[in-house]
Formats: sequence, C-alpha cells, structure tokens
Amino acid sequence: MKNKRLSDEQEKELLKLLQARFEKHTHRHGAMDWSRVQARLEDNPAKIRSLYEMEETGGEPDVIGYDEKTNEYIFCDCAAESPKGRRSLCYDREALDARKEFKPVNSAIDMAAAIGIEILTETEYRVLQQLEKFDMKTSSWIHTPSEIRKLDGALFADFRYNTVFIYHNSAPSYYAARGFRGSLRV
Repeated sequence: MKNKRLSDEQEKELLKLLQARFEKHTHRHGAMDWSRVQARLEDNPAKIRSLYEMEETGGEPDVIGYDEKTNEYIFCDCAAESPKGRRSLCYDREALDARKEFKPVNSAIDMAAAIGIEILTETEYRVLQQLEKFDMKTSSWIHTPSEIRKLDGALFADFRYNTVFIYHNSAPSYYAARGFRGSLRV
C-alpha cells in the first residue's frame, strides 16, 4: 500500500459507499447495526485503508458476519466475479519466482498481504457461497494446505451447476479469469 492513511475525503466517500452496500445487502449480515461497524472502522484507519484497496481492485467488500469469540466484524469481497484488479496472478511468491518466462505481475498471496487481507480458505469460500452465488464465470485462488503446496499445487474454487467446485492447479499457473477473494476482520 502506497499511503497508510487515506485523506479525510477518501475515507468519508468509502464509508458512505460501504454503508450503502451494507444497507442494500442485508441478507449478507442480518440485523447488524451499521453504526457499530462504522465506529469500529473509524478506530482502525489501517483497516479502512485495506477496505479501500479491496474496493479499488474491484472486490466490493461488505460485512458478511460477526465473530463473537474475537469481537470482530468480517468483511469479504462480494463482487459477483473474482475481483478484476486481482486476476492473472499465480498463487504465491515461490510460484512466481519459479516461472522462467511470461511471469504475471504478482501473486495472490503477495497481493493479499500488500492489501492487508487474508485469502479465503475453502471453508470461508463455501460460507460465502451460501450468502449468494459468486464466481459463476471466473474462479478464485483459495488458501492451499501446506501438504498440497509442497507438491507444487494450489487450490482454486468457483460455482458452476449449482455447486461449489474446489480444484487444483500448479501454483505457478495463472489465468485471466482467475483471481482471489479476501477477508478482513475489524
């Protein structure tokens, strides 16, 4: 991230956008109160910056849950398809470094870290798909267990035929229709 803190105007516009999305998609988070979410955000400018980056890369972040154990709101990319500004990426730095030619500009894991978000796990991806249907034309890298990654593989997921599919590919691969979704706890 280039600047740690947004301008007051950028922050105000982002909060206005997030509130409108929150109010439009109540099925994603039930009867949660936006004022509590906003207060939590205002106390965490680094989290606001991460949400700004999620938005700027096409993620359309929204609240999808609340973790009572950690007292955190959970934001997730809710764009219908894998975020446009986060596609054509291989899985991680090791995969990027392994490519001899035609390297993508970045990896999903590195980009997620730069934004300050976590790439979704298989469980989180399945929970997201219960809220509405995502990735019907694209796919998204998901967190890959170390046993699979050690064998040069990586996992990705999508939604086809009314079913969530989890697939594998070599980690250095990348495609124009594959990106990644992230989550942020605030």
